[in-house]
Amino acid sequence: MTDDVRIVEVGPRDGLQNEKTLIAASAKIELIDRLSATGLRSVEATSFVSPKWVPQLADAAEVYVGIAKRPGVRYPVLVPNEQGYERARAVGVDEIAVFTAASEAFNRKNINASIEESLSRFVPVLERARADRVAVRGYVSTVLGCPYQGEVPLADVVRVAKALHAMGCYEISLGDTIGVGTPGKAAAMLRAVAAEVPMSALAVHFHDTYGQALANVHACLEEGVRVVDAAVSGAGGCPYAKGATGNVATEDVIYMLHGLGLRTGVDLAALAAVGRWLAQLLGRESGSKVSRAMFAQDDQSPRGGGRA
Repeated sequence: MTDDVRIVEVGPRDGLQNEKTLIAASAKIELIDRLSATGLRSVEATSFVSPKWVPQLADAAEVYVGIAKRPGVRYPVLVPNEQGYERARAVGVDEIAVFTAASEAFNRKNINASIEESLSRFVPVLERARADRVAVRGYVSTVLGCPYQGEVPLADVVRVAKALHAMGCYEISLGDTIGVGTPGKAAAMLRAVAAEVPMSALAVHFHDTYGQALANVHACLEEGVRVVDAAVSGAGGCPYAKGATGNVATEDVIYMLHGLGLRTGVDLAALAAVGRWLAQLLGRESGSKVSRAMFAQDDQSPRGGGRA
């Protein structure tokens, strides 16, 4: 039986890279192993970006090597360029992700390059990945708004997503980086991209800055998307919005999906336990409302959930 919706767990990478608390490589390995045991099919492990820019993930090679790889589970890693690709391949990585933005201003601020320049950097990476039979996922950030330029034209989102897909990315994740999107805008954005890139090759990635992430996911599910990015315990604050909760919590997404009768293959109770453990490690309350509710009456073990 296949899952109706595939969850891409981004907590160990997109979550931890935006957390102020630094955690040891051994704890990151344990987190990924715990997540792999919940039924998740894809767990983004780390990032081979320069430690100068992302010190939280400076231990990328150690973490990737230390993971107990489970059959049937994918462990993609983020790479920014050929140097990152080489570092990843040196430790046996077989799936990578590349990233750019739909906002010209965001690209300039974030990676000191134009959109076109960022795309051109990926050409040799994609060529090497094709030769090495390494799967490549593409991220497009700021699809619903930019902290520097504000509105992002839909035409730019479509153009970048289409370019990444044409280069060989098997899947394009559309990210609302600052969490300003609302359901109507999210659905319209997805429809526009799906007119040029097959819906089966699209994923959505929402941050919950304004509390709209679950509503946005639901709106996109109604449009036909069946891949959703999320971070356990809502890990990862948004660096562009003070106090923002960052990524939508995987537990909350799973709860909604199961409530809609959609299968994910994930054991919600087991996932909530992982999220609670991570929150304690980070020294804060879980960002998942579902997890907090499940543990509210019983301080020892979560109630409800179950695999669907």
